[in-house]
Amino acid sequence: MFQTIVNAFKVKDLRDRILFVLLMLVVIRFGSNLPIPGVNAGYFRDLFDQMANNDAFGWFNTMTGGSFQQLSIFALSITPYITSSIILQLLTVAIPALEEMQKEGEEGRKKIQNYTRFATIGLALIESTAMAVGFGGSGLLVGYATASAFRKFADVVICVIGMTTGSALLMWIGEEMTERGIGNGISLVLLFNILSSVPQDFMTLFVRFVQGRNVATMVVAVIIIVAAITAMVVFTVILQDAERRIPVQYSRRIQGRGMVGGQSSQIPLKVNTASVMPVIFASSLMTMPVVIGQILNVDYGSIPGRIIMTLNSGSWCNPDAPIYSIGLLIYIVLLYFFAYFYTSISFNPLEIANNMKKQGGFIPGIRPGKPTSDYLESILKYIIFIGATGLCIVAIVPIFVSGVFNVSRISFSGTSLIIIVGVVLETLKAIDSQLVVRNYKGFLDN
Repeated sequence: MFQTIVNAFKVKDLRDRILFVLLMLVVIRFGSNLPIPGVNAGYFRDLFDQMANNDAFGWFNTMTGGSFQQLSIFALSITPYITSSIILQLLTVAIPALEEMQKEGEEGRKKIQNYTRFATIGLALIESTAMAVGFGGSGLLVGYATASAFRKFADVVICVIGMTTGSALLMWIGEEMTERGIGNGISLVLLFNILSSVPQDFMTLFVRFVQGRNVATMVVAVIIIVAAITAMVVFTVILQDAERRIPVQYSRRIQGRGMVGGQSSQIPLKVNTASVMPVIFASSLMTMPVVIGQILNVDYGSIPGRIIMTLNSGSWCNPDAPIYSIGLLIYIVLLYFFAYFYTSISFNPLEIANNMKKQGGFIPGIRPGKPTSDYLESILKYIIFIGATGLCIVAIVPIFVSGVFNVSRISFSGTSLIIIVGVVLETLKAIDSQLVVRNYKGFLDN
């Protein structure tokens, strides 16, 4: 591994890309600790202590790398960008004009990307305004209760501008990291935010696990924690890398003055075809109503409040209110739905079948064209089901663990673990591809 790192830094272009990513991560951490003027930085920290079972805020804080709890300029992080991406991808299926735009290739994708940027700014404005107005009078803004109307308006505007600008800056940093760095920049921002909370969450879990136990029990507790986390990581790595390989044979044909074709190849279909996207989409949709309910001070004894509590994963393992476990079923359904949905918009069996037919390729025993497309689609159906089931296992097991040990969402829980493993593997593959081109061994080759 160390030799691979040395090889990566031997290549100037690759070295510059890695250093650029590291520099941007430093900027992100600096911004995550830079408070917005005029706000009470400890407001959300106190609020979190009062809402031990509100897992939605814990998930939101993990996604922002703790900057939401500190109320820095990056308090919204890239969550508006993720939400806008979800909305645009859903609209792509519903609106024919956007669907045609997506089929235009690179130019169409650039137009959709621009729409996503505008939607991100709009959502950041809405979220920051809702937070500033909803929480301002209860202690978020310093001196808000006794200030004049103009001062209140100015404080709200400063808070909104600070959070919206921070979210737009993070979106720009993520896109620049994609362009000038290694891997997907937005995913790397999300990964770094989650990892920044891991040390503190390890300590929290350890303290809850060993509280009131003797030394021997503490040792056993540490072994159990390490073994459980290791098993989850190994299972997640296997899930992310598992694939079904479809054999493809190319017929020999005359091209120009020579004979080409005749070789064998494979179509690798990943078991977890949608990667981390179903988890991000499902978690974001489940979290949004809970956050909005908190901003609007919804009475949790009312019907809307009970519905919101059903969507809060902190209530799913509550033995006193088993009705809330319905939220867990909704979460599972969303995972399966987005697994199939995201695969359908990112993988086109008919296009692959037509390309194979043009190049003289065929799957042994399957006729080219429509039969090949139908065959690939039938294979995908049960592969996606297996992958989505694996995602459910990884995402749900830590939720039960959190309920048993009465700890709020931890940064290395199932949802975060899938994101961490998925992004790390994709980034390593990106570095590997750069090294292989230059005849160096990569991380995965070792």
